[in-house]
This record gives sequence, structure tokens and C-alpha cells, in this order.
Amino acid sequence: MSETTGPTGSEHQRPSFWGRGAYELFLEKEGIPVHTGVAVPDLNTAEVAKWPRLDAKGAYIRLFGAEDTDGAYLLELDPGRSTAPEKHLFEKYFFVLSGRGTCEVWNEGEKPASFEWQEGSLFSVPLNMQHRIHNGSGTLPARLLAVTTMPIMMNLLHNTEFIFGCPFVFTDRYDGRKEYFDGNGTLYTGRVWETNFVADVRRFKLKDWLERGAGGKNIRFEFANNTMVSHVSEFPVGTYKKGHRHGPGYHVIMLNGTGYSWMWPDTLEHNEEVHWKPGSLFVPPGQWWHQHFNTGSDPARYLAIRWGGNKWKLAAYLDNQDVDKDTSQGGNQIGYEDQDPRVHHAYLDRCKANGVEVKMDEFPVRV
Repeated sequence: MSETTGPTGSEHQRPSFWGRGAYELFLEKEGIPVHTGVAVPDLNTAEVAKWPRLDAKGAYIRLFGAEDTDGAYLLELDPGRSTAPEKHLFEKYFFVLSGRGTCEVWNEGEKPASFEWQEGSLFSVPLNMQHRIHNGSGTLPARLLAVTTMPIMMNLLHNTEFIFGCPFVFTDRYDGRKEYFDGNGTLYTGRVWETNFVADVRRFKLKDWLERGAGGKNIRFEFANNTMVSHVSEFPVGTYKKGHRHGPGYHVIMLNGTGYSWMWPDTLEHNEEVHWKPGSLFVPPGQWWHQHFNTGSDPARYLAIRWGGNKWKLAAYLDNQDVDKDTSQGGNQIGYEDQDPRVHHAYLDRCKANGVEVKMDEFPVRV
């Protein structure tokens, strides 16, 4: 048997793009601001800049906790303006921060469908459909948040021409029904509402979720036959939720209330603290414990756009597994009776400083 030949000659210096993801390189080419860190204090005032590709203003959001499994961006339209049309091979949720307008969606050769949106609306453009966003006001700007699977798709395929130019039509995602975006849906067991449009998630009726503690309520959304999903949760004044953990990429947008969240990988000594109000965004890192505390005078409600739905299951590290089952039962939730006593003591002090009555007496809190 002849000897296998190998490389000959001198070694070459690796190109500068080696070892970097296609998503990161794409963001640099886009030329708009990129917000990083653990949180965006206020999505309504976060910096945006001219965005030639979409003929709008925008900024990317690449928070540590997303771990480039998913990502987000801000889109702002001046009065009466529209985005350039686009389509792409990644899923996308839109949440309307301010303004009102319409969205057009269509496949090549089809008549566009159009629906209206307003502040608080949540919708998802079906995969690889042409779409454009119109600001319906002639005097006020409109600002939307988009959460997408762009990072993982771009890093896997690393070919933007294919991602933004693939001609395939996903008829399993959009069937052309006139009623597709009318807001109707089907309620399934486990607090799951399957639909393609919610007019205002701030006012959507929620269901009791007693397992998460503190008298909390919740609804889980399945949109546009996506693998990416969302949910809305709310917990009362003077309460806090049980600590829990899950995979990366959960973009948590505060809709109402004021308070704080703790996030830690192992012990509270390594805690990251986020103070929030309506418009704040944060993403707990994958498998970090985190806990949400309402220190305000209103119920705290948030929207989370994330991986790990009920319809299409993914890898376990991306999924939403056993977040309402205590660790004593093999789950990923810390029971009140098992939490570090410092959690409750800190909450008592902060509520006292705010003049808020604590209402945790009915729960077996460890002190």
C-alpha cells in the first residue's frame, strides 16, 4: 500500500473571518447599532440609526443570554413610511412597542394579504414570505421589536443570498386563508392558544398557573406553525415567582409593572440583577437560575418570545422543560421552601422601601 500524501510547502495565515460566525459578520455589514449585555433598559428609547437594507431605522439586539440561538432587532418607521419588502429563511415574531399601521404578506405571484396592527400587537410573518410594514400614522413614528431565528440559521447556512433569496413556498406555514390574521384561534390543554395574531397582549385574558407560585397567570402562544413560540405571564402586586431555569434565547419584554429579576448560574454570589419597567428587555442565559420580583403597585406582566413550544419539539437544551416542577421532584424550579433565605429578605426590604405590602404569607417561604 502506498503512503498517503499530506500537505506540502509552507503554512498560510488563516483568513481574518475564520473562527467567527456568519451572523456576527452580517451584523457588521448592516452598519446599524448593536445592543449587547444582559438587558436593554428601555426598548422605546434605545438607540436606532438609518438602516438602508430595510429603508427604515433600526438596531440589532444581541444579548448574552440568547447565545446566538436567536436574536432580536428594533425597527422604527417615520410617519407615513414603509419598509422595503423582504423575505427570509428564518422565523420572526413582531411585537409593537408604539404606533399603528398595517403589514402586507404575499408569495410570488399572489395578491398580498394585509392586516392592521397597533401598540401591543403580536404577530408572526410566516416563513419565507414577502412582507413589508407600513406606518399608518402621518404624524407619529412607529417602533416594533422583532425576535428571530436569524442567528442560528445564518450560522448554519452562512449564505445570505440563499437565506434572503430562496424561492421555496412553505404552504404548511401559510395556506392563503382570508382569516389567517383575524385573531381567532384554538385553545388547547395546558394554556395553549394557537393563532397567528393577537391584537394586544397587554390585555389578553390569561389562565391560572398555580404551579409557578404567587397566584400567577399565563397563556402560551403557537403562531404560524413555527418552532419558535411565545407566552405571556402575570403575577400580582406584593409577590414574586419561583426561581427556575431553562435553555437560552428567552427574550423577556416587560409589559406592565416595575420590579427586578435575579439571574445566577450556580449560587447567588454570582447573581446578575436586572431592574425592569414597561419596555425593558432581558434574556436569562441558558440554564441560569432566574427569579422575577414585583415591587410596584401594579401587577407585573411580561411577554417572552422563545424556543421550546408544545407543537414542535427541539433539542432539550433549547426546550422549556419542567419549569413548573420543583427540584425536589426532579424539575427545574426552586420551591419557595427550598430557596436561599436571602431571596425573601431582600424582597421584604425592597417592598418596604417602596411602600408595597408583601402578600407571600400563604406560601411556604423559607426564611
